[in-house]
Amino acid sequence: MTTVQGESQRDPAIDLLRFFCLALVVMGHCLMVSPQLHPDGTVTTQNTLGDQPWFTPVIWIFMVMPVFFVTGGSTGLQSWRRLKAGGGRASQYAHVRMLRLIRPTAALLACMFAGLWIALLAGVHPQVIQLLAAGAGMPLWFLAAYLTTQLSLPLLAGLHDRAPWLTLAGLVSLVIAVDSLRGSFPLLAHLNMVFLWCAVQQLGFLLADSTFARLGTSGCIALILGANLVLGVVTGVGIYSGNMLVNLNPPNLCLFLLAVAQTAAFQLARPGLEWLSSVKWINRLVRLVGARCMTVYLWHLPLVGALLGLLLLTDLPLPAAGSAEWWWSRPLVLAAVVLLLLPTAGLFGWLEERPTAPSHSRGRAPAAVVTAGVLVFLPVVDAALQGLSLGLLGGGAACFALAVLLLGRVPERMAARPLPPAPSSASLKG
Repeated sequence: MTTVQGESQRDPAIDLLRFFCLALVVMGHCLMVSPQLHPDGTVTTQNTLGDQPWFTPVIWIFMVMPVFFVTGGSTGLQSWRRLKAGGGRASQYAHVRMLRLIRPTAALLACMFAGLWIALLAGVHPQVIQLLAAGAGMPLWFLAAYLTTQLSLPLLAGLHDRAPWLTLAGLVSLVIAVDSLRGSFPLLAHLNMVFLWCAVQQLGFLLADSTFARLGTSGCIALILGANLVLGVVTGVGIYSGNMLVNLNPPNLCLFLLAVAQTAAFQLARPGLEWLSSVKWINRLVRLVGARCMTVYLWHLPLVGALLGLLLLTDLPLPAAGSAEWWWSRPLVLAAVVLLLLPTAGLFGWLEERPTAPSHSRGRAPAAVVTAGVLVFLPVVDAALQGLSLGLLGGGAACFALAVLLLGRVPERMAARPLPPAPSSASLKG
């Protein structure tokens, strides 16, 4: 979910698609969290949306996480090719990508650690503190996976340029191999946090190279039907679950099949998305949210938890999870979260902007970039595998802050490279 400079030359269809997907993620989390306060001061929570019998076929359609990796692969490949054409190195690409992601995350971790520590000192039950930390840290798995794919992009782009289909087939084969062994060796399943999302990112490479555009309308429709047919078979015979949330953690082949169908569907929808993007107020809204998308993604779930937690401490009657009253209250919760996100994005959104140094400044040494990457991955991988705790929040905030200091600022010659003209639907047909 990265944003690069050169707004007027961005791909409006991809920007609008990301906006829709981010809105669905925020809306979905507002429908999932249902905490309940008990007399002993503890809190339990349930996934109300996930417990609905109609949820499984719906999430099959609205599981949008693969879209972020496809679009990240498409825009990332173009950014890397521009940097490489100007003599840039892989460490410089990693420098820019990491800095954009870890600065807002460092602020989130620090604020969460301070807020939960104060709540603990104020007498809030430790179980509640742990629940809030673990729940609010759920989006960090995305950061771990997305950082992995983006930092491996120069290597995978080189393989793609030499043998695109062989590279994709190799990654998908690794995904299937891990899926086949996860029953005997459950820990191996987490390797697909790398293999699966890198395979999905390769679809973004194909999208950037107009491979999907050359398929034409009939080819994209055939690809959508074929991917969903295979998905129906592997879930229907019981090899995989039909619930895409189950297939998300840890990810498996089902997410790749979804990504294939979604990428083809995006290609078909591109003309309509470009038309919508030409509407002035939509364009302004998408650009406004796009400039702060990482802040919105990182902060929305902590704000949902904080809002519902504070409501539990009041005397307001709260509807039972899953009741008609509960469903009618969800638009109010969503509106409240959006209102809370506005000042939050204003306060912390600037951290998504690249801090630039004079163009004659030397970029960071590769050793500093590698060290920063290690500092970031240690707490993020721990959180992705075991969940956040109060101690890990403090340690993670310190690691991220140190990584930000190591990375420093980006020389203007790296940050201000112009983007190529955004491809139009007409130009992609050929």
